[in-house]
Amino acid sequence: MLGVGLGAAAQAGPGVATVPGMPPVVNPANLYSKSGANDFSPAVKNALQRVYVPNIRSDDVYVIDPHTFKVLYKFKVGLSPQHIVPSWDLKTLWVTNNAEGHRDGSLTPIDPVTGKAGEAIAVDDPYNMYFTPDGKQAIVVAEAFARLDFRDAHTMALNSRLDVPGCKGINHADFSIDGRYAIFTCEFGGRLAKIDMVKHKVLGYLQLDQRTGMPQDVSVSPDGKVFYVADMMADGVFLVDGDSFTKIGFIHTGVGTHGLYPSRDATRLYVTNRGSHQIHGQRRGKGSVSVIDYATRKVVANWKIPGGGSPDMGNVSADGRTLWLSGRFDDVVYAIDTSTGSIRTIKVGMEPHGLTVWPQPGRYSLGHTGIMR
Repeated sequence: MLGVGLGAAAQAGPGVATVPGMPPVVNPANLYSKSGANDFSPAVKNALQRVYVPNIRSDDVYVIDPHTFKVLYKFKVGLSPQHIVPSWDLKTLWVTNNAEGHRDGSLTPIDPVTGKAGEAIAVDDPYNMYFTPDGKQAIVVAEAFARLDFRDAHTMALNSRLDVPGCKGINHADFSIDGRYAIFTCEFGGRLAKIDMVKHKVLGYLQLDQRTGMPQDVSVSPDGKVFYVADMMADGVFLVDGDSFTKIGFIHTGVGTHGLYPSRDATRLYVTNRGSHQIHGQRRGKGSVSVIDYATRKVVANWKIPGGGSPDMGNVSADGRTLWLSGRFDDVVYAIDTSTGSIRTIKVGMEPHGLTVWPQPGRYSLGHTGIMR
């Protein structure tokens, strides 16, 4: 498989010099080229087709059949499960239980072949989790401590820690095309932090809004040049040049802009607007999903949640036809048809958050709910 990728890269244009151990960039014009519709790795051959939903206030995970849109079963996990994170090698789904207000955070592994949970591993405040581009280490985002904990990707044994003191509320991230740096959002500081992935050090900070910004998810463009940053208070998406670490634009989307998910053909970006500026908003808010065209950087569609709602985090189905999202304040999951914007609603636990769809196409996962490459 790697030999084919190298050949394709040579045909696509100048190659990308990646960090050691990172799989090659097959197409420099589209870093998502190997996570297109149904382009599965052999590693997920036996994985069950499921949607896994972590519910923060009921401390459980609901499991949905994506074909019937029905809940199959649920199971208890640790306190305050925030995200379901696919491992770099695609063999484990990790539930990040950050135990809000407590000190007994944990990671619960799920075997995607059986859909069953294993024994939890004690970890400090795992709000979110990513993986180094070479797949050797997990990056546990210890939000309450403004810290990144680098751990063994399999055992979760602690290797090192990086304090990011200027990033209050550190939580979401995405990576440069070559894997040399990552950009993290600082939810309670209105800024971004740029992190050197080779030397594990802070390269700098960027203030997004001099007023009261609240950046959430971040996603890099297919060509790797621009980072799209959702801001819940600004009601839209900031555009940031990753290499120079400067703001270059802003796109207005909707109230409470929150999650970002590329389409499987890498032509569009789905943007969730949670419908509220509050961390704990009301039911049936002004929730919607905006669709940004990468080529024009313009909103080409807006899908409102019928009767109001709170679309939050999720991902796109393997075939690209369905956008799966948690309805954070409404205790539901939305299954949105990406061609029409029509919506199915499924009742789940209390305050669903970072759900993942599995399996997803791609060679490896960089974390969150499936940043696939």
